Amino acid sequence: MNRDDRRFLGALGILGGGYLLLILAMFAADLAYTSPGHLLQALATPEIRHAIGLTLLTASVSAFLSVIVAIPLGYLFSRCEFRGRKFLNAVLDIPIVLPPLVIGLSLLILFQTLPGRLFEEHLFRVTYRVPSVILAQFSVAAAFAVRVLQAAFNQMTPRTEQVAMTLGCSRAQAFFRVVLPESRRAVLSAFAIAWARSLGEFGPVLVFSGATRNRTEVLSTTVYLELSIGKLESAVAVSILMVLIAAAVLGVLQGLGRADDVDRTVRR
Repeated sequence: MNRDDRRFLGALGILGGGYLLLILAMFAADLAYTSPGHLLQALATPEIRHAIGLTLLTASVSAFLSVIVAIPLGYLFSRCEFRGRKFLNAVLDIPIVLPPLVIGLSLLILFQTLPGRLFEEHLFRVTYRVPSVILAQFSVAAAFAVRVLQAAFNQMTPRTEQVAMTLGCSRAQAFFRVVLPESRRAVLSAFAIAWARSLGEFGPVLVFSGATRNRTEVLSTTVYLELSIGKLESAVAVSILMVLIAAAVLGVLQGLGRADDVDRTVRR
């Protein structure tokens, strides 16, 4: 590598490294502000333990539902041309670009309409209950999952799918036997992104679900509640706990993705 290349790569490293340094500095500041005692004290609180359990449950369900929706939508947007495609593609970006509080307010208003009230009266209650947490997280996370899978389907060559159909497979058979197995890692990535997004979702959850202790409180709203009563140390401890949980879960998912790559390599 010559000197000009080293200078160029060094400049890129400086520009990008500034952002990475900011992230590390923020996390280091959190660690310096709190202590293991504060973290253990937070874990000993029944309300925070309930929030941890509810967070893991709702984020997992939201991520699963996001992937269930993202697979067909990503495939349709990638493979099919149909009337209204551009409009629907733009609609999909609304949860990504809108302020999260607007999403929560829109969900709250939706269940104040006649169909929403009838749904809650005759089926089951949603607003300010656990289902509302899942719906609030899902409403935002699914859009990110769709974009991940749409990009993955765009990068996959349709030739193998077409070959399968020329050999007698229907499009559905080609999708389940060829396309879906090839996109396993992308599906896992979409799940990871949706899960991480659900973990940190705050605005829609606060507006649509509230922050009732031992009922609809998740870790993101726990930080808000602890700050609102002046417990800054507890809020920072919960923030660090969220970082640790996210790092652990994403690390496991990445490990599964690498194991999947190794398995496919061995089979080949």
